[in-house]
Amino acid sequence: MLPSICVRSRGRTHLVSVGHCTALAGLGVGVGDRVATIAWNGYRHFELYYAISGSGAVLHTINPRLSPEQLGYVINHAEDKVVCVDLTFAPAIAAFLPKLPSIKAVVVLCDKASMPKFDAPNILCYEELIADEKASYAWPALDERQACSLCYTSGTTGAPKGVLYSHRSTVLHAFSVCTTNSFALGQRDSLLPVVPMFHVNSWGIPYAACMAGCKLVFPGSAMDGKSLAELMAAEHVNMTAGVPTVWQMLLAHLEATNSKLPHLERVLIGGSACAPSMMEEFERKHNVRVQHAWGMTEMSPTGVVNDKEYGPFQSPAAGEAIPDKLKQGREMYGVELAIFDDAGNMLPRDGKTPGNLRCRGPWTLHTYYKADKASVDADGWFDTGDMATISKDGYLHITDRAKDLIKTGGEWISSIDLENIALKHPGIAQAAAIAVPDEKWGERPVVVAVKRPDAQVDKAGVLAIYHESVPKWSVPDDVIFVEALPVRE
Repeated sequence: MLPSICVRSRGRTHLVSVGHCTALAGLGVGVGDRVATIAWNGYRHFELYYAISGSGAVLHTINPRLSPEQLGYVINHAEDKVVCVDLTFAPAIAAFLPKLPSIKAVVVLCDKASMPKFDAPNILCYEELIADEKASYAWPALDERQACSLCYTSGTTGAPKGVLYSHRSTVLHAFSVCTTNSFALGQRDSLLPVVPMFHVNSWGIPYAACMAGCKLVFPGSAMDGKSLAELMAAEHVNMTAGVPTVWQMLLAHLEATNSKLPHLERVLIGGSACAPSMMEEFERKHNVRVQHAWGMTEMSPTGVVNDKEYGPFQSPAAGEAIPDKLKQGREMYGVELAIFDDAGNMLPRDGKTPGNLRCRGPWTLHTYYKADKASVDADGWFDTGDMATISKDGYLHITDRAKDLIKTGGEWISSIDLENIALKHPGIAQAAAIAVPDEKWGERPVVVAVKRPDAQVDKAGVLAIYHESVPKWSVPDDVIFVEALPVRE
């Protein structure tokens, strides 16, 4: 870990100094202790990334959108010693402290003037805590296989499961992310990570960006379309990364204001599949190159990036084939992927045969945190729970989550395909395809959709697109319109 790092956040420059590490030591945090963060993407959160792990402790990033039960579970399971929280979440954590016996102190990420008053003891102000610390610190010589950070996944059944990353796996992952065929980061780049720093370490960007020397720009909690567009323009952001929901808001703002993104060149999209209509809008209207990326908490998290180069986007709406760039991407160096049938036989890489996706590599999980047994098979393969195809040249196409496939009358229907078809309708902002029980067919598909503001959309208009696109037995039985859909970051 580096002793000092420069970061840009909304026009201000900050330095991660050794004072942060001595402050942690003053709180009794030692090598191997877990320190939790519940915070947005901001410079103080970034400082903690390096101060916690660089001092030999373990950074535990927590999703603030967890339910109270899940939040209590992950903190107690990790046995966090200190929790660092943004002002947004401080009151809730203070009230929750009696249920968190391992927590010895709460650090609120603010300055003295912004510090609220709390009745609970040992709630400290971040800026006051580090203000008078020494300017020198003996950085520990850490074993590269020592724990660096801890993330919990909610993408599995049952209680959240912890994935512990080592310094070695984190650095190797950062090396691969920086390469030309991955994120292609360099010192000329101004990068805005919208993907949360509490979500699988922001896809490894806080580490890779510093390794490459590019400028980091943080949005804080302001992730609406207007705020992001203004920040991108002000900080000359040429690259950004996030989930499709965020880009829907950004594109809607650009459309409503007839504005452009003067410096943006690339947008990385992960978390869920990018709709063809979104890719087309970025590339045709804004000349912004879209790259798919895919991974899992269990993969540190990035596993594949789509670096496929094409000319103008080929629009499926025009009757043309969906290009390979809509696939999730090709394996990064260090990642192995394979697909298997239900009997455990490896299937061919022909881009056509779907199977159960498995992965392995130096930054892929072997055993969940505190688990009694390994989470991989005898050959080291981790079962992702996804259904996919892999082409001869290594391009991965996720066809569905195994648990999200819809089986009707013995035939499988991809929920992802149905969702992408719904998004072809110009009046649909979001869509989710679900299975509902059916006495005759076992399951039948139903689409739940969110309309764009002021859009004139009805069920018949959406179903008409399906009748043009898929066999009759794949056409959803119903389209249900709702105000909003729950979104997993």
